Amino acid sequence: MRIAWLVLFVLIFAERASGAGTLRERWLVTTDLWGNPSHALLELHGDGRAWTGTFDGDPLTGETRGGTVRLRVTAAGGTTWSYDGKRDGDAMRGTADWPDSNHAGRRVRHAFVARRIAEPPPGPPRTVTFEPTTYSNEFSPHRAPVLTVRAGDTVRTRTIDSGGVDAADETRALYGNPQTGPFFVDGAAPGDTLVVHLVRLRPNRDFADSLDDLVARARGASLAVAARGLGKPVRWTIDRERGVARPQAPSERLRHFEVPLRPMLGGLAVAPPFGMAPMSTGDTGRFGGNMDFNEIVEGTTVYLPVYQPGALLYLGDAHARQGDGETSQYALETSMDVEFRVDVMHGKAPSSPRVESASAIMVLGQAGSLEDAVRAATTDLVDWLRKDYGLDLSESAQVLGSSVEYRIANLAGRSVGVAAKLDKSLLAGLARIAP
Repeated sequence: MRIAWLVLFVLIFAERASGAGTLRERWLVTTDLWGNPSHALLELHGDGRAWTGTFDGDPLTGETRGGTVRLRVTAAGGTTWSYDGKRDGDAMRGTADWPDSNHAGRRVRHAFVARRIAEPPPGPPRTVTFEPTTYSNEFSPHRAPVLTVRAGDTVRTRTIDSGGVDAADETRALYGNPQTGPFFVDGAAPGDTLVVHLVRLRPNRDFADSLDDLVARARGASLAVAARGLGKPVRWTIDRERGVARPQAPSERLRHFEVPLRPMLGGLAVAPPFGMAPMSTGDTGRFGGNMDFNEIVEGTTVYLPVYQPGALLYLGDAHARQGDGETSQYALETSMDVEFRVDVMHGKAPSSPRVESASAIMVLGQAGSLEDAVRAATTDLVDWLRKDYGLDLSESAQVLGSSVEYRIANLAGRSVGVAAKLDKSLLAGLARIAP
């Protein structure tokens, strides 16, 4: 089926390319499968009439005659797909004729649309400044990318806080962790790993908002009744020059209480895979999400599995500081200036989000219970040791049994997060396999 789509688009491009020599174009193709959008990447090469290329890695051929694209694709085993389509500038639409997967000999017609992917300028990696004007309350594969970047590029941008408030104290989006993005990463394909280097995280205003609360998962029986009066808003003053925060209107016992700033991103995610509905920016999954892990700070690298063409990276829900688990429901929520760099590792997708700092490797397990989150984190940490250090299960068990640390990352969401962590100094004697 992917081959068929590619052929269709190749032919459409041939119309534009007629007489123009060798061309290369990339398109994001969306096929409507009974109301379920399926996204795929099309790459075309040709002379204007005959084309070759790939569709999500599958080879294709095609041709264009006049203003109409007519395609026939033959897949392995002799299965064929036929297409009719037309192009209007950088957009395409048409109809694909597919075999019915449930009935031999029957055919099914599906509508498709496609848009051309902007080509980043040639040359070395760039540093790009992006000023967001809209924000997303979903981690969705269907939202149009705000910017196309290449592996090695650095992006400077901003986030707003979890309530939708920006650096000027203006409401810019719906509450619920609105995200900046998505960013389309050229060359990232399903099955790859998106590598996000957090170069710089800095609060860009002088206040943060939190609550005087304890989440239900952190309340013992003796607190269940006493905590009913909690949940009142608490504003914090951020002293960016000194690098500290303190309650703006403290009680007498807290009037000298202040904490060092440790800016972090609560939200970092790629778009979820086909077959999964867009996820709320309050939720988490293998794609990342509202992880609220306070080790996702400046200087760390986050590894996320890619499920959609271009990965579609979202980020937001910045905190000036947060304790383990975000036990107050809201941490020190604020807006942030963010600088990050992206890279792509091909064909090496982890099963859970991974975080690496100068001193540790960490895997974030996210699930409906702490027990299941521990299982997920442990399983993927063993996988990391196996693939990057060559350890078998017995050897990995010895390393974890002597050295693993478990951190509660998130207690405030619909799911919980647990991070399994290993000190890199303890792994220094092991030969790490180059990616």
